[in-house]
Amino acid sequence: MEEFFSWSRFFSNIPRLAAKLPLTFEIVAVAFFFGTILALLLAVLRLRKIFVVDLIVRVFISFERGTPMLVQLLVVYYALPLLLESLFDVDTRRWARIQFVFVTFVLNQGAFLCETFRAAILAVPKVQSEAAFSCGLTPRQAFFRIVLPQSLRIAVPGVGMDLLGLFQETSLVFMIGVIDILGLAQAIGSNTGHSIEAYLITAIFFIIINLVLRKLLNVLEGKLNVF
Repeated sequence: MEEFFSWSRFFSNIPRLAAKLPLTFEIVAVAFFFGTILALLLAVLRLRKIFVVDLIVRVFISFERGTPMLVQLLVVYYALPLLLESLFDVDTRRWARIQFVFVTFVLNQGAFLCETFRAAILAVPKVQSEAAFSCGLTPRQAFFRIVLPQSLRIAVPGVGMDLLGLFQETSLVFMIGVIDILGLAQAIGSNTGHSIEAYLITAIFFIIINLVLRKLLNVLEGKLNVF
């Protein structure tokens, strides 16, 4: 009877699976960077309270926050090409599947971080803006020089938790054929008939990433609280 778990298979799979980690980090980096820019834009639009714009943004945020990431990924993968072709005559058949992943994750991060940034901006006392105006700053200057830096500091814990969740969400990308670390683990299991070693390595990688990120975020929060 063949053994259930093999240490030799476990160690031999580590370099194969580790080779897929850069893809995971790439997805997270793109989603977090562009998602943050989108989130700040959406937060400002919500704070301006322009009726039609605010309504559209709220509907978008409700969809992104109220549906599973897998649903969003499938909607972007199957519906976005039809939408772009019908409205803008854009052919997406040559797009790499990873591009649909980027779009999905950027939109998702934009929606989730938007509410985090909006709440952080509202948490900055209005007296800060009033003091800036009394010093001769324009509303734009007061926002970017006074309000925004303080709000970003307030938003760090929420943004950190979102970043931790983002790493876990990347495990869904293999559902549209993007072979990340989890997709490779599944392929190894299908080809060899032994899944436990590959899935265990994947779990260990994600645990290590989670612990390292938590440590870095705790250090960052500690440094920000000094000021």
